[in-house]
Amino acid sequence: MWRLTEFTLVLLMMFTAACTNAKSAAGFRLPDGDVERGKAVFVELKCHTCHTVKRTDIPSPGADYAYVRVVVLGGEIRKVKTYGELVTSIINPSHVLAPGYPKELITKDNRSAMADFNDRMTIQQLIDLVAFLQSRYELVLPEPATY
Repeated sequence: MWRLTEFTLVLLMMFTAACTNAKSAAGFRLPDGDVERGKAVFVELKCHTCHTVKRTDIPSPGADYAYVRVVVLGGEIRKVKTYGELVTSIINPSHVLAPGYPKELITKDNRSAMADFNDRMTIQQLIDLVAFLQSRYELVLPEPATY
C-alpha cells in the first residue's frame, strides 16, 4: 500500500511540475499536414541543397554545394523521430546538432550553418514539411535477444 502511495505522490509531483512550467510542450500539436505539399516545400526552400532524403526522388545536392556536409534525413531508425523533434529541428536547428556535425560549420555563436526560415516559412509550410519528413522515417525494432 505504501509503494502505491509513493508512486501516486511522484506522479502528482510530475504532473504539477508540467502544469507550472510555462515552457512545457504539453498540449502542443499542429494540425496534420500534407506529405506531397511538404515535399514541394522541401524543394521550394532548397532544403535539398544540404539534405538528402531517403526513400524519395528528390535530387541530391549538386556540385555547387560541395562545400556543405550533406545531412541525410529519413530512412531506418531505431528511435521514433517525434513531431516535436522535427518541428524543433526546423525552427531552431542549433538546438541539437546532428552527430558528427563538422565543427568548421558551427558559427562563432554556436549555431549551425542551416539557414533560418522562420521569417519566410508559413505555418502551413512548416506543418506540411514536418508531415513529409515524418513519412520518410521507418522505425526498425531491434531483434529480440535469444539466450
